[in-house]
Amino acid sequence: MCGAMTTKYAALLRGINVSGHKRVPMPELRTVLGELGHTDIATHLQSGNAVFRSGDQDESALAAALEHALHERFGFSVDCIVRSGSYLAAVADACPFPAAELEGKQLHVTYLDRAMEADHLAGLAGLDAPAYLPEAFELGDRCVYLYAPDGLGRSKLAAALARPQLTKGLTATTRNWNTMAKLVEMTRV
Repeated sequence: MCGAMTTKYAALLRGINVSGHKRVPMPELRTVLGELGHTDIATHLQSGNAVFRSGDQDESALAAALEHALHERFGFSVDCIVRSGSYLAAVADACPFPAAELEGKQLHVTYLDRAMEADHLAGLAGLDAPAYLPEAFELGDRCVYLYAPDGLGRSKLAAALARPQLTKGLTATTRNWNTMAKLVEMTRV
């Protein structure tokens, strides 16, 4: 890839290394990404956050290739979402909540593999959002921002947003604001 135009990406893996299930060691994840031809590879935490540089500009193709490689390597499926560093920075900049005033555990971003369709939006419109106050959510570009003042684990709104009728057919994975900010920093060009 010498001399070729490259982009810095984040790979967000869903549901790995949780309670001993779907174990993907970060050194092996870095190896898999390298075997796919990516460079400048780093991981963050043990929960499936990796950054890398690639000449491929198709986020969906990058995610599909990583999913396939992980299945080949570990023998189980892992949903992946790949987003460019510029996208992550735009999501951070567009946050409708006062991120600088909140603890990282109070603010979350759920990344979606694609924009919500009409049936998803209708389900969200039918959600009685005022019943969950002070928790709140806002839609973004292929993401959902969630303010959960008591954290994600205690959030009734997060549970409501994760219901199958609202997420049917979507791949979604959530990161707290601290992780989001670190991924933005790691993907700066």
